Formats: sequence, C-alpha cells, structure tokens
Amino acid sequence: MKAVNKSKKPSTLKKIARILPIIIGAFITAYGLEAVLIPNNVSDGGVTGLSIVGSQLSGIHLGILIALLNIPFVFLGYKQIGKSFAVFSVVGIASLAVGTSIMHHIPPIVEGDTLLVTVVGGIIIGTGMGIALRNGGALDGIDMLAVLLSRKLPFGTSDLILFLNLFVFIIVSTVFGLQGAILSGIAYFIASKVIHIVEEGLSGSKTFKIITSQPELMAETIRDRLGRSTTFHYVEGGYSNEQFKQITCVINRLEESKMKEIIFEIDGNAFITVYDVAEVKGGNFQKFDIH
Repeated sequence: MKAVNKSKKPSTLKKIARILPIIIGAFITAYGLEAVLIPNNVSDGGVTGLSIVGSQLSGIHLGILIALLNIPFVFLGYKQIGKSFAVFSVVGIASLAVGTSIMHHIPPIVEGDTLLVTVVGGIIIGTGMGIALRNGGALDGIDMLAVLLSRKLPFGTSDLILFLNLFVFIIVSTVFGLQGAILSGIAYFIASKVIHIVEEGLSGSKTFKIITSQPELMAETIRDRLGRSTTFHYVEGGYSNEQFKQITCVINRLEESKMKEIIFEIDGNAFITVYDVAEVKGGNFQKFDIH
C-alpha cells in the first residue's frame, strides 16, 4: 500500500504543475480581452468571440456566456479527445470566465490606435492561450469542433478553424461593424501565430534526413561542428535498387543554416529533406557550442 501511495504523489504534483500554468494562461487571456480588445470594440475569434457579441447584445456578463457556450464543446472534447483534456479545459475555461469577471472594470492599457490594439491584444491573448494549450488545456471550444469535423469532412483542422471563424467574424460585424470585424480578424491571426511560438518555443527544432555518398564523414562533421548525434537508416532507391545510408539528425532551428553549410561543403549533390519538429524529449538532444 505504501508503494501505491508513493506512486500517486508525483502524479498529483504533475497535475497541479499543469493546472497552475493553465490558470495563469487563462488570466493572461482575460487581461488581453478586458484591457485591450473589448474596450476598443475589437473581438476575439471562436466561442469567446461569440460570447463577446452575446454579452454586448444581451447585457449578460461575458464570463457567464464563456462558461455556458463552451459546455457542449467541453463535452465534445471529453468524448473525442479524452478525460484529462476535458478536465484541464474546464479548468482553463472556468479560469477565463472568472478572470473576465475580475478584470471587467480595469482601465484599458491601449486606446485609439487600431494597429497597436490588434498587435498588443493578439500578443497577450496568444500568449495566454499558448500557455494553456502547452499544458494540455484549451480556452476555446471551437478547436474541439474543428477536430471532430476534420474526421468527417475532407478538410484539415486548421482549414476548418479558419472557416468556422469566418462565420464568427461575420457575426462580430453586426455588433462592432465591418472595421471591428476586420480588426478582430487581424488580432486573431496574430494570436494564432503567438500560440504557435509559445507551444513550440522560440527556437523550435528541425529534423534533417540526408542521403549522401559520404555518410560517415557527414555524420562525423555534424558531430564535431554542431555537437549533434546522428542515426543511420539503410534505404533503397526505388528505381536503381541501390542501397544508401540515410542520416537522420534533429537540430535547433537556429542551427539550420550551419547544418546546410556543412552538408553542401561535404557533398553538394546530397539529397536532403527537412521537417519541423513540435517537441523533442530524451536522447542526447543537448546544445553544444558551434565551431
């Protein structure tokens, strides 16, 4: 029994360590809404945008609408994605609702300058949502709907998110006007880019797959000059049936130009493919000095 209790404690601590950033991310998002966007007649996308419109038309508090309108999407997330994601999303959405209630009367930090409003608002909201998503929670239910629809329709998730938000911004235009809808779209676009940066980190990672006539020299040079380990995979040409040693190496995005320099210095005819990597864990992925 003692062993079981010991194993449960780290799990509880890990959950708390994930919940806290989600709450912080939700409050950052609430601040961006109440201190930047809403006072300047600019909305957000998704369910939050619909909640802002509903609040303006009905007088119902924004936090209440955010909580109510997201209920069916949280249920959808529970059925389609999993229990833990739904629980963390409930924490995030509830924190966003509470945050907007607490910050409802705070003075705006930016007024009048439409470009500054969209940039600052987009950055703040994107940072908050990115922190929440990075820790396994969502602050808006429209993403969950897009995931479900992508399984039923011949469209990608990102395409469906954009498509669904077009309808949201059409609805926003009925309250904030065409200019407000356009500014809301710009702020949402900026926020989506910031979310991507926060989720993946500023540097990110890339995977290089290299087929060269000098695989051993290439791998040794990459190790000596970049401090990165490599792996070999034996591949066969579909036309020539020739055997090759394919090199695979994961690097920091900032090292990409140096990697290409090494490749073309050793073998100008090398065949390379490059992939973006969302996350790297374990192994020997450590940063060493570049020579």
